Order: sequence, then structure tokens, then C-alpha cells
Amino acid sequence: MIEDVKAAPTVKLKPYLPSQTPSGLKKLREEELETLRGNGKGKRKSFDRIYDYDVYNDIGNPDAGVEMRRPILGGNKEFPYPRRCRTGRPLSKSDPRAETRSSFIYVPRDEQFSSLKSKNFSAMSLFPVFHAAVPSIVGVLEDADKEFPFFTAIDDLFKLSIKLKGLTKKGSLQNVIPWLVKAAGKITESIICFESPETWERDNFFWLRDKEFARQTLAGINPNAIELEWPLKSKLDPKIYGPTESAITTEIIQREIGGLTVEEAVKKKKLFVLDYHDLLLPFVNKVRELKNTTLYGSRTLFFLTSDGTLKSIVIELTRPPGDGKRQWKHVFTPGNHSTESWLWKIAKAHVLAHDSAYHELVTHWLRTHCAMEPYIISANRQLSVMHPIYKLLQPHFRYTMEVNALARGYLISAGGIIEIGFSPGKYSMELSAAAYDLQWQFDLQALPNDLINRGMAEPDPTAPHGLKLAIEDYPFANDDLCLWDILKSWMSDYIYHYYSSDPEIIADQELQCWWTEVRTVGHADKKDSPGWPDLKTRDDLIHIVTTIAWVSSGHHAAVNFGQYTFGGYFPSRPSIARINVPIEDPDPETLNFFYNKPHNVLLKCFPSQTQATIIMAILNVLSTHSPDEEYLGENIEPAWTEDAVIKEAFEKFNGRLKKLEGVIDSRNADVRLRNRNGAGIVPYELLKPFWEPGVTSKGVPYSISI
Repeated sequence: MIEDVKAAPTVKLKPYLPSQTPSGLKKLREEELETLRGNGKGKRKSFDRIYDYDVYNDIGNPDAGVEMRRPILGGNKEFPYPRRCRTGRPLSKSDPRAETRSSFIYVPRDEQFSSLKSKNFSAMSLFPVFHAAVPSIVGVLEDADKEFPFFTAIDDLFKLSIKLKGLTKKGSLQNVIPWLVKAAGKITESIICFESPETWERDNFFWLRDKEFARQTLAGINPNAIELEWPLKSKLDPKIYGPTESAITTEIIQREIGGLTVEEAVKKKKLFVLDYHDLLLPFVNKVRELKNTTLYGSRTLFFLTSDGTLKSIVIELTRPPGDGKRQWKHVFTPGNHSTESWLWKIAKAHVLAHDSAYHELVTHWLRTHCAMEPYIISANRQLSVMHPIYKLLQPHFRYTMEVNALARGYLISAGGIIEIGFSPGKYSMELSAAAYDLQWQFDLQALPNDLINRGMAEPDPTAPHGLKLAIEDYPFANDDLCLWDILKSWMSDYIYHYYSSDPEIIADQELQCWWTEVRTVGHADKKDSPGWPDLKTRDDLIHIVTTIAWVSSGHHAAVNFGQYTFGGYFPSRPSIARINVPIEDPDPETLNFFYNKPHNVLLKCFPSQTQATIIMAILNVLSTHSPDEEYLGENIEPAWTEDAVIKEAFEKFNGRLKKLEGVIDSRNADVRLRNRNGAGIVPYELLKPFWEPGVTSKGVPYSISI
């Protein structure tokens, strides 16, 4: 039990540029940086090691068996994983880099949760979920690989009570995840009782509708994967992966869209795609060697209709050559015949599993949690705590290192929840690394640049936010562009106050060392890649810090806090597809089963009962705002209160965020915006800045703290 700890008094240390530091503080500042740089030249202590970039193995567990071995994690071609900081996980005894480490997941004291954060709901709830909830779930479900026998059994999950074993009253989950766990009367044990997701409460059949499938590409939890792309052609080596041409022909598309030629549809920007073909195809054969899972490369094509909504028209699934078999690819359309309709539903389940994996491993983990670490580590090494930019970014860094350490211990580790429940299995982090290599570029982390890069917007100085959207009713883009501009305005006011001219940016050695290290050490394998802005002007700095702040706040909120709402009823977003489509190299028995019981084929494709229940539990935790949530721009930092100019700028920042809440409400009430409202549709509120604790699908925290 966590004891009450009296909070330490807040220190209002005024920000100073290096050149402006009072003489009495200069020596203190120099000693502080010498200690924190941790490059072997300073006074780094063993407990400061998190502020270094050592290459290490933090998710594998080779001592537990060969099957638990994972590649060494690093940040270059030799070690093809995004670089990460140390967590304290013991290395294999055979590893030449082995050292003595603590048995717990290490983060230094200044990165740990506050006593209030730990005591209330926080990412520490991951520990009881994995150590109490998961074993209890597995124990109550007899066969770990058993599918749901019928669709009503899925609905019964929201009536299911699972007694948690081995928990005393003091260890009850009731206090840390009250929205998931309910106390069983006066009994000292607790039970899991899932709350119904709002999507399912509003419309029990929302997951079946193709229109909802398409709508969620714009207003769901993975809204930054859809893009304009034509023609569809693979960039992979045809000698290894087979012919590069897509099986989606113009004739198929034209039959589905009617009234327009493909050339006209492309010219009018009406064809959009979810393209997971090239990213997933290299993993297909090795994933298929794993038990009870499968994989394809996939493309899904959407058509923009006259009412501003998308229509899903074509799915292509591809298997590369291997095991003596040629490349296999097939195109599925919604169709009018029952056979086509059921094959479409099964193919859609595969695409949703791909989208779920991409969302969790790339959009969520890689682009937010993982990519933030070099900014944080370098800031701690190169910027004094008195530096104005350190003060500006610190709220966006708070608790991220600890929550990432917990994620490595329980979520992305060997045999962890991600490997148990998502299609890539033990190749999940390798897939994340492949996406990092292929896709990650600093300038494309900025929302406007990302939209332009995906063809979802083009520069237009006469349009709101300077961008003309390809789809006018694009809820994620519309709301987040407002948030982007609000953040940028606040960052501009702050930076122009502390830096009176561009030469001061170049002269600030702490700032220059920070940005150089982010690029050359934190992302060493990408240090010569395009997309790194120079840091020579105030506008350069504004762009850099706005991008970092938006990733930690607006982007993370958009892709994290709706996970239970959109994925809690798992048929809408299955995390894994367990069997091949029945027409891939079919045998008579498989085809006969499909023709006689197609609904059972879909149920077998869905996650098992154990996988689904575990993923539901963790999505609930990840979607929850804690009672002490620190929402973006809600409360001013102590260091800013003594400067009248910064205080006034912050009050303007706070006022614009409050105004955004009203803007979002008015958009959701506009019946013309059919991607935001309608019968049974959950309005898009993920970017409403301030809200309440719980699974609300609202609220934008400063930092990645869950």
C-alpha cells in the first residue's frame, strides 16, 4: 500500500537563457549539466543511466527459453530497432554487455510518478491488471484458444463477472481501475465487470456497417493512416515477394463506384486507401509459422461519395511466395450474393486486425511513446532545468519515461500482451521497427506536413489553418488543426518573449547541443535522413517544439483515449485474425464448412475468448483518464507565474482551448457533417481539451502519462 507522502514545496526557479544566468547561478548550472550529460565525461552516477543511449535488450527474455529471445534493440542498421533508454531489465547471462541491474523496472527519481499519481489511477494499474486480472481471466476461460461459439456470447462479456484471485482488500483493483473492476460486496476479493462501450450502447450493430468501417478511418482511433494513392503498386522486390501489380483493376473499381471513370475519380480526389501491403508482406510467412494466427499484405480502397462520407469498395489480400507456393492475391467486394457478402466480412476482419496492429505498434507506440524518448533524454542531458525551453517542454515530458518502462515490462515485452493478442505476435516490435525505418521522419510528425504527405490536404493560404482538406468533413484533421494552431500560438508567444532575435537561437549552446543530440544520437540511424529542420531561427524552434508538444498531447490523445470506445466491443476492431480466408488454397472440408456455417468461420477468425477478454481489459485501462490528470493548458506551471508576459500568454492559451470545446460541440451538432453525427454514431470528441476522470473519450493531457 502506498503511504501518504507530504508533497515537497514547489520551487519557482525562474527560467534563464545561458547568457542571462545570474553570476551566482552560473556555477550551479554548469555542475548540473556536467552531472546529467552522462556521456562518460561528466559526473554521471549509476542511477543517472537513463539519461544515456546505451544499446540493450529490454523486451526479450532469452534466459526463459530460446522462444523468448528477441533481437537486441538499438537505433541503427546493425541493431534495427528504435533506440530506447534503459529500464533495468536484467540481461541474459551470456550477453557480453551484461551488467548487474536491479530486478525492478528502473527509472530515476525525477522521472517517477508523484505520490498522488501513484496513489490514484495511473499507469501503475498495469501491474495489477497483468498480475491479477490476466491470470484470473485465463483461469475462468477453460480453453485459451477457444473461439466464441456464437455472437451472443460476445455480448455476454458485458454481463460476465470474473473473480480476481489472490487479491486482498489492500491489493484490490477497485481503487486503481474502478471503471473496470467492481467490489463484490463486503468480500475482500474483487470481480471484473466490463462496462459497455459507448459505440455498442448506441448501436448494437455498428460493427457490421461498412459505412462505419469507412467512417472510422476519419473519426476513429487510427485516423492518420488513410491516404490518397494511385496507382497501387508495390515497391518490394518482385523476385522475393512476387509481381508488384495490384489485383485491383480499373474495371473492378468502376463497377463499384458507378457514374465516374477511375481517371475522373482520381482527378477529383475521390479514391482513398489504407495500404498495409508493403509493410506487412515481409512478415507474412514467418507470422504464419506461429500458432493460431495468420497475416496478409492488404489494401482497402474507399470512394468519397457526394454526401462527404466514404464508401468501402474493394479489399485486396496478398500472400507472398513461400513454402513451394506462388504468390496468392485476391480482391473482395461487398457484393450482393451471400457468398461474396460473407467473404467480404471475413476479409474486412483481416483488414481491421491489420489496422489494429498498425495503430498500436506504429501510430500509438512508435509515433508517440517511443519517439518522445530522445527529446526527453537529450533535454535532461543538455538543457539546464533553468532553461526556458526545458521549462516549456517539461509538462509535455512528465511521466512518459516511467509509463514507457511499464509498457516494456508488461505490454511490448516477450510474451507480453501485445504479442499475445495482436496478429504480428512475437514479431510485433520488429514490425514497429520496420515502420520506423520506412516511414518515420521528423518533419512528417507535424500535423500539417503529415496531412500533406498523405495527400489528405494541400497548402492553401486562403483556407482555415492554411490547408485545403481533400475531405472537408475529416473530424480528426479539423479538430486537431485547431489544437495545432493554438499550441503554435502559445509556443510563439513564449519563444519570442525569451529570444529577441534569431542570432540568440544560434548562440544558445545548450539549445543547439540538445537539438544536435536528438538527431545525431537519439536518432543516430536517421541523422542524415531528410526532414530534420535546422535550428537557426526562432521560427525553426517554434516548429520543433510545437511538433514535439503536439505529438505528446493532441496526437496521443486522438489515438489513445478512444481505444475502449471503438475497440472494447472487439468485432469492430479485432486485434488478431487467426485463420486464413477460406478460399485461399481451399480443401473440400474448409469450403464445405464455410458454405454451411459462414458465421462460424468469422468467429474462428476473431480473437479467442481469452485474447479478446485480455485485450478488452487493457484497452479499458489505457483509455482511462486518472483523477489527477494534467490537461493541456488547464493550470499554469509555477515557473511561469512570476513573469507577467508569460502569464498573460498562458491565459490566452487557456482561453483558446476553452473556446475549442465549444467549436467541437457545434461541429458535432451540425447535421451536415455526417462523419460526426447520425443515428447511433458516437460524436467525435477526442480533442476536447478538458474533461473528467474515467473512460470518456474526451480530454487532452499535456503528456503521454498512460
